[in-house]
Amino acid sequence: MVERQLSNREGRATRGLLILLAILFLALFLLLPLYVVFQQALSQGLGLYLAALADSDARDAIRLTLLATSVALPLNLVFGVCAAWCIARFEFRGKSLLSTLIDLPFSVSPVVAGLMYVLLFGVHSPLGGWLEAHGLKVVFSTAGIVLASVFVTFPFVARELIPLMQSQGSEEEQAALVLGASGWQTFWRVTVPNIKWGLLYGVILTNARAMGEFGAVSVVSGHIRGETITLPLHIEILYNEYNFVGAFACASLLTLLALLTLLAKTLVEWRQHRATVRAGEQTLDLRARALTHLNRESA
Repeated sequence: MVERQLSNREGRATRGLLILLAILFLALFLLLPLYVVFQQALSQGLGLYLAALADSDARDAIRLTLLATSVALPLNLVFGVCAAWCIARFEFRGKSLLSTLIDLPFSVSPVVAGLMYVLLFGVHSPLGGWLEAHGLKVVFSTAGIVLASVFVTFPFVARELIPLMQSQGSEEEQAALVLGASGWQTFWRVTVPNIKWGLLYGVILTNARAMGEFGAVSVVSGHIRGETITLPLHIEILYNEYNFVGAFACASLLTLLALLTLLAKTLVEWRQHRATVRAGEQTLDLRARALTHLNRESA
């Protein structure tokens, strides 16, 4: 009895110590930096804070960031759904290679990714020279920023959907096809409702990465103010110019967008958990009813 009490006390002490260490770690490496960002942004007053955000260069950077995100998001949404559908539903030669290539942006440095686009579409490359001769500029333009954003974000939707679709199986889709539904009807009425929370989760992650991408965009942008500067690049320029109020003001805006994304991600996880629990309860209820019905028939 005494040994059990001592063991319980040691367990509670260990648990309390681990919780304390986790709280201290979060406070030191997460909450304190967030506080510093907003404190420095408002250190010279609300007027200068709003003026920094209303600056023409800041507005151009925000506009370009939203443009790159708005283009990368639907492209990666379509690619992610198609890739997940192919990998989860079909067997074909090269399936494992496709699954491996999807993870390439996770393993390649963003700076290297940007350099690849510079070498591929630069004016000294055959393809880049041909595009330049036809009036199409990729490197040091908005097109290059969009391509870099697409590259670094395209695994997120696919990686959320592939395990989800594999775990769900294809029985419901096959049943819909047997009952006379077309391919599009099956997709919109069966597949999409089953993957909607995973799809939304992947979209949120894609959006967060696209808005905050720095390395690849920095290489392909050329740092042309008012033309190829996104919000993360604008923050770096302001900081290097010792305009700390402007840099932290823009950083606070990017932080707010990240916090909103985190809030949306948490909400989606909660809704997804509720849907899973509800589906499990419905399955158990159906099994209980079936057993009751069988017992009545056997009696």
